[in-house]
Amino acid sequence: MFQLGKTIVSEDLIEKDFVCNLSACKGECCIAGEAGAPVEAEEVEILKEIYPKVKLFLREEGIKAIEAQGTHIVTDKNELETPLVNGAECAYISFNENGIAGCGIEDAYNAGEVDFRKPISCHLYPVRVQDYSEFAAVNYHKWPICDDACTLGKELQVPVYKFTKDALIRKFGEDWYLELEKVAAEMK
Repeated sequence: MFQLGKTIVSEDLIEKDFVCNLSACKGECCIAGEAGAPVEAEEVEILKEIYPKVKLFLREEGIKAIEAQGTHIVTDKNELETPLVNGAECAYISFNENGIAGCGIEDAYNAGEVDFRKPISCHLYPVRVQDYSEFAAVNYHKWPICDDACTLGKELQVPVYKFTKDALIRKFGEDWYLELEKVAAEMK
């Protein structure tokens, strides 16, 4: 672990390799699990505002789940998450013609309909951020369904921090990312 500003960063972001391999996993991270994607407080209003435009990119099951539960939910632990369809996949999921899961929010973004790409937790994956009162912990999340992504990342020699560059800059800023690159260069 090392400190960058008000973050404590796991060395795994530099030492582990990762590149999503959607042809192998089919977007399983949007389907598997027992909870929705974490949503930040400032994203709640954004999701409400963009939902009418995003709705056009969603499956009927997702629309029904969102209209029954809301554009986000609050868990028993008072955490914010995306709603699920019947306790399974994310309500915002979409599937392409090859059956690969994606994000309806990101589909709307890519089509120029909204200017919000998707929740930062999804954009950052496999990086997870845990906020504490004085700092944020920035960690690599190892999930067996992403083993193919680890294999591809190793083959292409792309460390986690490079794979998630845009998301890390979105979350922490360009200066923070430049400092991360310096640490990475020193570790080699």
